[in-house]
Amino acid sequence: MPIIVNLDVMMAKRKISSLELAERVGITTANLSILKTGKAKAVRFSTLEKICDELDCQPGDILEFRKE
Repeated sequence: MPIIVNLDVMMAKRKISSLELAERVGITTANLSILKTGKAKAVRFSTLEKICDELDCQPGDILEFRKE
């Protein structure tokens, strides 16, 4: 898949657990796990905005495009 999700990297840099981030963003830990593993088919901009706000980062810090 050409879209790489680096959410786990940003979470490690900010020293925040999946449970804590999920609670702050208002999503389930299961949905956060789906995002982290890159298995999500889509992500709402509102969810991405909340994640970026909590991690103090830009969307480009979490999502990366790589040509195959």
